[in-house]
Amino acid sequence: MAFARLSAIVAIALGASQLVNAALTRRVTCATGQTTTNAACCALFPVVDFLQENLFDGGVCGEEAHSALRLSFHDAIGFSIHGGKGGGADGSILIFNATELAFHANGGIDDITARQFPVFQTLPTPLSAGDFVHLAAAVGTANCPGAPRLQFMLGRPPPVAPAPDLTVPEPTDTVTSILARFADAGFTPSEAVALLASHTIAAADVVDPTIQEPPSTLPSEPFFLEVLLKGTSFPGNGSQAGEVLSPLAGEMRLQSDFRISQDARTACLWQANINNEAHMTSNFKAAMAKLQVLGQNTRKLIDCSDVVPTPQPFAGPIKFPASFSKKDVQIACPELAFPSLATVAGPAPTVAPVPGS
Repeated sequence: MAFARLSAIVAIALGASQLVNAALTRRVTCATGQTTTNAACCALFPVVDFLQENLFDGGVCGEEAHSALRLSFHDAIGFSIHGGKGGGADGSILIFNATELAFHANGGIDDITARQFPVFQTLPTPLSAGDFVHLAAAVGTANCPGAPRLQFMLGRPPPVAPAPDLTVPEPTDTVTSILARFADAGFTPSEAVALLASHTIAAADVVDPTIQEPPSTLPSEPFFLEVLLKGTSFPGNGSQAGEVLSPLAGEMRLQSDFRISQDARTACLWQANINNEAHMTSNFKAAMAKLQVLGQNTRKLIDCSDVVPTPQPFAGPIKFPASFSKKDVQIACPELAFPSLATVAGPAPTVAPVPGS
């Protein structure tokens, strides 16, 4: 009885504390009429509008949105918890692009840096390169239905040097090598798999340069499911380094994605994302929040996440692409029951290239 009474008192106290904290969370009304929890974030609302208009075609989940997210990863992963591998999420890939774009792993991101640099130079409110790169990633991702609303922290200092080479994992790398690189940057295998949810809006344009920017998944279908489907063909000029057979015409499957989906260390982490949108998006959001402040002193940053647009919800439900079923799945995690999924009606799909501007 005494424990029950104590629990009731604690519950009442916690409830009262939450009400007080909610009351203390004041909103600031900006000159634009929008509200935020910190007045320092007001200057970002015109920047977000500027990005949507001048970089993302008015708020489209297209090539620039996909590439902005990719660029943020390539920028931030130049970091090691042991030191000596770059400043992390500092925007060095934009400022020192002549150096970093020469790295093999950064092939294919010259287009987005060329698109972003003039936008960066003409912002209505100047930002550091790190703030710009990671705000652009958050805003571009928000244009994609089903994506989480990513965190954005303001106040990164300017980058002081380029990241060194060999910090970005490549499609030809082994799972052991990829996990070791992520661990060196401070990420667990679970977080590494979570970050691969970015491939739901990804495209590859240098693995096979003979074809126009093929996506690594159907826009309306789940990436984690499709990677498990048995591959039958290549989208372009035969097998290329870093590529494996894909189940869908026009789609490119990265070797590293497939290997991670099948490896005993990561297969169950992979499969757990299938038909579990909340799990996938929450883990991706948390891993991205960690990625986007690598190398930064977060005590000096301001949380301006509320300036990031709210994405449209996931349309669902998750289904097999037309003509596919469970018999086509290469299950590598027998410990987890594979979810029961319907199949989209119609003929097997052909995946179109990612639309450009």
